[in-house]
Amino acid sequence: MARKLNRREFIGGAAATGAGVWVTGRQSIWAQEKGPNAKLNVACIGTGGRGFASVDGCKGENIVALCDVDENRLNDAAKKMSDKHPNAKKYTDYRKMLDEVGKEIDAVTVGTPDHHHAPAAVRAMRMGKHAYVEKPMTHSIYEARTLTQIAAEKKLATQMGNQGHSTSNRRLLVEALQQGVIGKVTEVHAWTNRPIWPQAIDRPKREDPVPPHLHWEEWIGPAPMRPYAEKTYHDFKWRGWWDFGTGALGDMACHIMDAAFWGLKLGYPTHVETEGEPLHPESGPKWMIVRLQFPQRGELPPVKYAWYDGGKLPPQDIAKGVKLQAEDGKILVPNGNIIVGDKGTIVVTDEQTGAWKVYADGKAPVDKKELKIEQTLPRVPGDMGGHHGEWIAACKGGPKSLGDFSYSGPFTETVLIGIVSFRTGKKLEWDGQAMKAKNCPEADPYIKREYRKGWEV
Repeated sequence: MARKLNRREFIGGAAATGAGVWVTGRQSIWAQEKGPNAKLNVACIGTGGRGFASVDGCKGENIVALCDVDENRLNDAAKKMSDKHPNAKKYTDYRKMLDEVGKEIDAVTVGTPDHHHAPAAVRAMRMGKHAYVEKPMTHSIYEARTLTQIAAEKKLATQMGNQGHSTSNRRLLVEALQQGVIGKVTEVHAWTNRPIWPQAIDRPKREDPVPPHLHWEEWIGPAPMRPYAEKTYHDFKWRGWWDFGTGALGDMACHIMDAAFWGLKLGYPTHVETEGEPLHPESGPKWMIVRLQFPQRGELPPVKYAWYDGGKLPPQDIAKGVKLQAEDGKILVPNGNIIVGDKGTIVVTDEQTGAWKVYADGKAPVDKKELKIEQTLPRVPGDMGGHHGEWIAACKGGPKSLGDFSYSGPFTETVLIGIVSFRTGKKLEWDGQAMKAKNCPEADPYIKREYRKGWEV
């Protein structure tokens, strides 16, 4: 079993075998250009919520600039960082920020509403900047493919912000799947209790005054312009609106579906169909079920993958000893997944901690120590700063992040195809390589959106 690495060894290259692939090109000469202990010059796009998590995740580097359309959030983040980064410049438009400080920075973080992920990241990456982008990586399938291609062409260090991907629990689960602990897997179920914001609602007919601290033109960005409505879009509730967010599926599937997608090497599905409430033109449904069919991959058998949100759950009888719902209807496992093999079942009971149990026969879990799972993936050292630390190390010439865009791009495409199926109302025959629904040309506007002038991808 591979031993645990410290931060110096991870960055210096001792993790190369575990990571499997080295990132080559621009960041491989970091130490020669700037010295092995130099700090990244980072610009942070989005400074509230998950955006501030990235600001905080980079606080040990040199934060050159902060950008947010909400001046209250922008000023709050600047104040919190003032001791370490008193000279960080403040912006409300990332286009202007990149024009002015682009030559000074090495990398960007993007923690904005979904519809800004690609427009912000693409601009920075085309300038040769490494990129950390919150989940879902993009608002559309076309955008995910574009970011993946740019990252490969320019040999950039990248990462999607699905934090569980860097945890020891998640990597142990992936190793268990790849080593056949539960045999050949043919069925996976994943669910979330979200949405916890309004969906299946109409656009307000009113127009409220835009607060003086909010730059509405920049908030709308690439989406079609609409009037500001108080407590409707900004902040957080944007997730439920098709123009800005990707609903419960986009919000949580890049976390919850990750282990099986990674461990089973699923790639692109061939078919996808959905069910839920009748399609609403403006916002997502209160609940949705997505069914994906993945083909055989070498010796790995085909897999049926089901996603549930809005209170829907998989059948209780496949959950072994884990009770999913109380008699009063309360969901006992808000976010989880069940992976069914021919020699056992794995139930993930807590997405936040990555806790999971293995069941063979009956309802008693197996002691993981008895499974003798070999470590084949590197662990992120505790002193390295977790998920952001793995990306920062890659930016400085270490092994690539295991959640970089070569992985996260196809994964995001696979997640978002469920939204395309739901919005067309059809079972899709999916050609992943071509980004085409072979039987449904009307899917095209949902695969690649139209952009307002000045915000194109």
